[in-house]
Amino acid sequence: MNKHLPLIAAFLLLLNLPLAKAATEPGWVKTVGAKKYPAKTKAFWVNNYAAVNDGKTLNTKAIQQAIDKCAAAGGGIVKFKPGKYLTGSLFIKSNVNLQLDEGAELLGSQHIEDYPEIDSRIAGIEMKWPAALLNISGASNAAITGKGLVNAQGKPFWDLYWNMRKEYEPKGLRWIVDYDAKRPRTLLVANSNNITIKDITLQQAGFWTVQLLYSNQVTVDGIIIRNNVDGHGPSTDGIDVDSSTRILIQNCDIDCNDDNFCLKAGRDWDGLRVNKPTEYVVIRNCVAGAGAGLLTIGSETSGGIKHVFATDLTGKGTSNGLNIKSATTRGGTVEDIHFQNITMNGVGTVFQITMNWNPSYSYSKLPDGYTESTLPPHWKKMLTKVEPESRGLPHFKDIYISNIRVTGAKKAVNAIGLDNSVLENFQFNNVKITALTAGDVKFAQGWQWNNSNITTTDNTQLNIPNLAQTKP
Repeated sequence: MNKHLPLIAAFLLLLNLPLAKAATEPGWVKTVGAKKYPAKTKAFWVNNYAAVNDGKTLNTKAIQQAIDKCAAAGGGIVKFKPGKYLTGSLFIKSNVNLQLDEGAELLGSQHIEDYPEIDSRIAGIEMKWPAALLNISGASNAAITGKGLVNAQGKPFWDLYWNMRKEYEPKGLRWIVDYDAKRPRTLLVANSNNITIKDITLQQAGFWTVQLLYSNQVTVDGIIIRNNVDGHGPSTDGIDVDSSTRILIQNCDIDCNDDNFCLKAGRDWDGLRVNKPTEYVVIRNCVAGAGAGLLTIGSETSGGIKHVFATDLTGKGTSNGLNIKSATTRGGTVEDIHFQNITMNGVGTVFQITMNWNPSYSYSKLPDGYTESTLPPHWKKMLTKVEPESRGLPHFKDIYISNIRVTGAKKAVNAIGLDNSVLENFQFNNVKITALTAGDVKFAQGWQWNNSNITTTDNTQLNIPNLAQTKP
């Protein structure tokens, strides 16, 4: 049975709201992405610095020496002959292009001591954490390119996490286990600008695959992520944009076991202290397979996430389509989000929106038997209360959704605001969804629908009991 949202239409009449208009491309879109690229083309072959392509010899020092020599010469291209190169953390410098061509494969070490700890931010908290397999940190005008493969070999780190979960959860420590189970990311861009990541394939991340942290003018183009090869690694996000600006992500294909394309900006007290937004982000012409969200915003929202243009995306079997999530201790505003020209098939919930996400993980409480003064610094950060409490309330507003086609979804909408922080000004234009059930909208204000319908197997309509109670 075809449901044309008559209940929502009735509310539009009550609120005397205009019809939604289709999103257009904001003018700032042309300003994103890397504006410089390493110009020098002199080749620095890692094999000339004693790197061995047998898949067994640890090549960290040899490859790093090639990178350092390239940087000292003013830049160039670091290259690999075909074969497999086992390595720990590598640090790419300014003006260097690390080029991994087809037939060359980097194998990530499975020993955590091969990833030295650095100052970083993980899941919204600044702390010491193992360096990534590939790092661009404090650099300008650098690149990682090529049709080769980066196999992070992350399974030992997946096992570490699950074993720690079994130990921590009975103690009431679910909220901290992700921060104590230190696992290497695959590729980190931090405190850098004018960076290009292009064409490489990455698989089996031990933790997040690509993190763009405190950086600006970054392009990620044409990469492939396959984290469900030979297993399903926990927290293996695809691309995380974390308190970064002027970012272009395009032509990417991600299959992972957590958020596919994810925007973050800090967590709770520590995120509010840093207070750096993620803004001016373009995501276009991309595909997401397995994973928790075609586009996820949050749950780390403290610094604010705004000015996002996501267009021409495809979701195939993701848990959620547009997934906006936060918590009541997180704060920050999510606004001016454009989500358009999207096709999805077989997703879980098309529009999943919550301000009280995963309470056992989101809220920190120290069980009896611990002395707070002797805790690790990152535990103390997690336990520091946000005051006043109102500062921890997140706000979601000005979300523009248009030209969406969805088939075979489980649920169309699950959008739950708060009585003191409503979901404000969500505009839907030309949205067509077929799903098992329609879902719910609670604590919302100024929602507009135009030329949109939800067809449900169970003949339900959207349940929106709180919409009429909010003020227009």
